[in-house]
Amino acid sequence: MKDSLAKFRLGHLVATPNALSQLRQEDILKAIQRHHGGDWGDIDEHDRQANDQALIEGMRLLSVYHALNGTKFWIITEADRSVTTILLPEDY
Repeated sequence: MKDSLAKFRLGHLVATPNALSQLRQEDILKAIQRHHGGDWGDIDEHDRQANDQALIEGMRLLSVYHALNGTKFWIITEADRSVTTILLPEDY
């Protein structure tokens, strides 16, 4: 895991009802900390590099995590850093 210092603003934190019903609060909080610190989770090297570049250029950030129950979920921070959304892939 990368260092946990904040790399960008999260803006407003929101989550889809589906994500809230399938994920534990602890899984969400841990993932937000990782995302905020630049640990993009379970993405490939191309997407990892794209996120690192997006930090510099102010583009959208996408992280992928798995909850303890195995549920895959995403965290997306918009390019303007106004909103960060927790969602399941099927919610997109």
